[in-house]
Amino acid sequence: MSAPTRSYRSPRRERGAAQTRQDILAAARELFIAQGYAQVTMGHIARAAGVATKTLYASVGTKTELLHALLATDVADSRTTGLLDEVFRSEDLASAVACLAHGIRDNTERFAPSIDLLYSSMASDAKAREVWDYVVTQYRQALREAAEHLVSIGAVAPHLDVNGAADRLWLCLGLSAWRSLVVDCGWSYDAAERLLSRQALNMLADPVPA
Repeated sequence: MSAPTRSYRSPRRERGAAQTRQDILAAARELFIAQGYAQVTMGHIARAAGVATKTLYASVGTKTELLHALLATDVADSRTTGLLDEVFRSEDLASAVACLAHGIRDNTERFAPSIDLLYSSMASDAKAREVWDYVVTQYRQALREAAEHLVSIGAVAPHLDVNGAADRLWLCLGLSAWRSLVVDCGWSYDAAERLLSRQALNMLADPVPA
């Protein structure tokens, strides 16, 4: 009776595959930002990464899946969990909003190239729009969890429920708010953070129902 065969895993080969994937993602990000998502082909990415096109598809899949992988990396590195933990430890509205605004500013500034990439690509690629919707969903969920905490400790105006508080946080601290000030108006991130934080604080504390 022959001994059962065992699958063989090569740590060196796995490390090589992981590095190849990172090289591909880095090359794709640079090309997408420089030339625009719609103009870049998988052949361009393969040449920039120094790999065969076959290797490119085996490592990251289609062009849309590659975009998903880029954004998934950013979402995983966004420190959302740690940010919310800080907000949950806050016992008053001012400190919670300041913490939230600063953390979101940090993420928005660090991932500005990826956000710009999504803005430029979703108009020409329906799948890219799906990625954008996913990012927005994650972002809004984090703000909703912050709103739930603020309502639970009685930090917001009495007439606001979780939905009302979450909507106001999205209006003041959502992606479009930062983009409008920083990209469209040329504000610094410091100035944008100060204004948006103050606006969010005022709207959440406003005793007059909308």
